Amino acid sequence: MRRISYLLVVLLSAGVLLAAGCGGDDDDDGGGSGAAPAATEESSGGGGGGEALTLTADPGGAISWDKSELTAKAGTVTITLVNDSDVPHAVEIEGNGVEEESETVTGGEAEVSADLKAGEYEYYCPVGSHRQTMTGTLTVE
Repeated sequence: MRRISYLLVVLLSAGVLLAAGCGGDDDDDGGGSGAAPAATEESSGGGGGGEALTLTADPGGAISWDKSELTAKAGTVTITLVNDSDVPHAVEIEGNGVEEESETVTGGEAEVSADLKAGEYEYYCPVGSHRQTMTGTLTVE
């Protein structure tokens, strides 16, 4: 009986340790190492691929992005839109069956995330006629 109790304690302890080791990262920052500075791309770390990217609208209010091309690894790709102007902007990712849009922001930041496979996608500002000049290509490898 004593041997069965000891064996039960060992098995339960092992189960608790295994369950504790399977916990995920509770951070909501996409697995990145913090906020990325404007005009940079940053790997999200982790084994699932993907990227955390930053796209900045013209702070003076011109209808333009700081970049017309972005590159990311396949997986969950998050684009953080930085809009320090008084002109409302958002960012939308479209292509290969994907269509995801961020909130529209003025003087702030917004994010859009999508699970992307290798290929080319378009990103643009869907506000008014902004798409005419605020568009770019996202290449996913």
